[in-house]
Amino acid sequence: MPDIQFLYNRYRKYMFYLLAIFVFGWGFTSFKEVFLGFILGTAVSFINLWLLYKKTIRLSEAVAKGKAVYSIGSLSRFAYAALAILIAIQFPNDINILSTLIGLLTSYLVMALDSLVFTIKKGYRKRGE
Repeated sequence: MPDIQFLYNRYRKYMFYLLAIFVFGWGFTSFKEVFLGFILGTAVSFINLWLLYKKTIRLSEAVAKGKAVYSIGSLSRFAYAALAILIAIQFPNDINILSTLIGLLTSYLVMALDSLVFTIKKGYRKRGE
């Protein structure tokens, strides 16, 4: 199993690629409000991924030292997501709310797809040996 730093760097790379695609979509298509919602949601999702990474590092260090950690930052990540939705609600003509919601899920989709690809590759390696 890869370590958390390796996984975070890989997820970060995928998130940057998605953000670049969304920026190009915003700049070169007529669906500006949809892509702006994707950009907003994915940016907040990226911040939430970073917060989750930092809290996971803190949790693993605390466990190694035998200390207790009471939270992995769920409330702060939820607050960032609520802020993104409030921004989308505030500017409904400029930002699509549904695409903002989908954008908020991108880090979880990236993690799930990466895990699926990793599992499939691992299964093919075992059969090939």
